[in-house]
This record gives sequence, structure tokens and C-alpha cells, in this order.
Amino acid sequence: MIIIKNPEQIALMRSAGHLLYDVLQYLASQVSPGITTEDINRMADEMIRKNGAIPTELGYAGYPKSICLSVDDEVVHGIPSPNVVLQEGQIISMDLTLSLNGWQSDSCLTVPVGEISQKKKELLRITEECFWKGWHQALSGNRIGDISAAVQKHAESHGFGVVRDLTGHGIGREMHEDPSVPNFGAPGHGPRLKPGMTICIEPMITAGTWRVHELADGWTVVTNDHQPASHYEHTVVIRPDGEPEILSLPDGGKGRELL
Repeated sequence: MIIIKNPEQIALMRSAGHLLYDVLQYLASQVSPGITTEDINRMADEMIRKNGAIPTELGYAGYPKSICLSVDDEVVHGIPSPNVVLQEGQIISMDLTLSLNGWQSDSCLTVPVGEISQKKKELLRITEECFWKGWHQALSGNRIGDISAAVQKHAESHGFGVVRDLTGHGIGREMHEDPSVPNFGAPGHGPRLKPGMTICIEPMITAGTWRVHELADGWTVVTNDHQPASHYEHTVVIRPDGEPEILSLPDGGKGRELL
């Protein structure tokens, strides 16, 4: 069931999203060669709790940490560890969900560790562009498939893979709600977008094959060919008219031109 949020509920989600933005921006500023993924996890947990929020990922279906940190060929759900030391030239996806006053926000950034290759720079750029392509289709009256098709078309037109096994999702009081928001598909298909719907658009794009598998830890998802992957996500609300608002960006995405 898709849950429509009222203006008061959207305002609470906006507050959660703005805090989440601040946390992720701080974490991104701390990424450098030599830091461990457990260091980043500790910083995330401390900053979230200091601001009166809760790290939703901690304990979710048994997940043991407060943030998902995925390096290079890890697509999603990488588990922070003191044994994972970031190296120059890697990329790291920081996927974080928090709850503030009972309402969730979910966002992800993929950032470079020091200087990275041109190939990885392009992967990060195209992944973010895929989000904006999808976002521009998140209009009242459109369908989920319009978002999905826009993401897929942009990624594949640049020779990148689009992960099929994982999708975006609805969000609200719970981290995962209906509907699913795939990154591939055909326009004109899927649930119709209505004002007050809150969804996470999250392209997961690979430098090679789109096929992935889960590691023995039961969480970490990696590319089958071990080519790098990138992930970019925001929490979005559908508006009655005009462009959707990004609840996890301070400016809401207003005035963003089509890439």
C-alpha cells in the first residue's frame, strides 16, 4: 500500500532530510586515504545521535552497523570494519538512513578517495546525472516507469550497467515502503505518481556488467565482474504541480536544470 503524506508529515521528513544531508556532507569531507570504514561508521553514529536522531540501519534485519559503506566493486550494504582501510584511487558509497521524530530520510553519496581514475570520475558523474534524469520524471500524473526508463536510458547510453536486483523504494515512518522504484524499465508502466508520495530514487550504476551477487556475510552486494559501482540517492516528495522536492537537499532541488 502506498501511503500519502500530509504537509505536516512532509515537514517532519524535510527536517530529517536536512539533518541527513549535513551528516553525509561531513562524512564526505572526512574521506581520505588511511581512514577505516569503521571510523566513518563511528562518526556517522555519533553525529546522528548528537542531533536527536536514530541511525535506522543499525539492527535493521540484523544489520550490525549504523551506515552502509561500499568500496569499489561493492554496490551496496558493505559492512564497516576496522580492517577496511581506504586506499588512494578507490571510491566509496555512503548509504545512510536516519529517523528524526519518527520520520525517515534516506540518501547516498559516492565519493572519491584521493585522486581517482578518469573512468571512475565518469562513473560518478553519470550516476548522479541518472538521478537527475529520474527526478525530472517524478511528476504528478507520471508513472514509476517514467523514472526507471530515464535512469536506464542515460546510464546505458554512456556504456554503463544498471543493476536490476536492487531498487529504490517508498519511505515515510518506515525506511522501506511501497512502491518499489526500479532503475530500469519502460515508460508509462507502474504505479501512477500522486502528490504526497515520498520515494527514494537511487541509481546503482556499474562500470561493467549489471549482474551482481551477495557475499558470504549475507549483506555486501558486489558486481560479478568486480568492476566498480556507484550509488546516488535522495528522498523525494511528489508535488501537486511542478518539479518534485528533494527532502534530503537543503534547497529541495529547486530550479535544477535538465542535464
